Amino acid sequence: MSRAVLSLGSNLGDRFGHLRGAVEGFRDALVAASPVYETAPWGGVEQPDFLNAVLIVEDPAVDHRGWLRRGQELEQAAGRVREVRWGPRTLDVDVVTVDGVTSDDPELLLPHPGTPERATVLIPWLDVEPDAVLPGHGRVADLLAALPDGETATVRPRPDLVLR
Repeated sequence: MSRAVLSLGSNLGDRFGHLRGAVEGFRDALVAASPVYETAPWGGVEQPDFLNAVLIVEDPAVDHRGWLRRGQELEQAAGRVREVRWGPRTLDVDVVTVDGVTSDDPELLLPHPGTPERATVLIPWLDVEPDAVLPGHGRVADLLAALPDGETATVRPRPDLVLR
């Protein structure tokens, strides 16, 4: 069984529609979808706020590269253009971790780099997996607790937007 944690983000166009499209694209493997959060952009590029969520997916026939390909296909279907690193995007699907697999391949670094410092991933992940562990880094709850207050303050719940 291949189980993956995927982080979704969108800050261009129909942000919620793009997230819903990703959930539909993973529907056959979907175990859980987190609540949606509105978050300040990360990475230093001036841009609109994001909508973010986390999905837990499982499929015995999909390995870590398969999850990456599926995410990239959904990004393309949403019209994703990669012009500026950490820039605005219609849809971003990041593979956070897959069954504890580690990879230093530049195409798919696992666990996803930066995850321990990103409240935009940690908070929704804990919503769907309260005992989550990020391989090589420890309990997600401990990683979140170690972040500066300013990091968590920019992650605002959007209870009016439900993915499942």
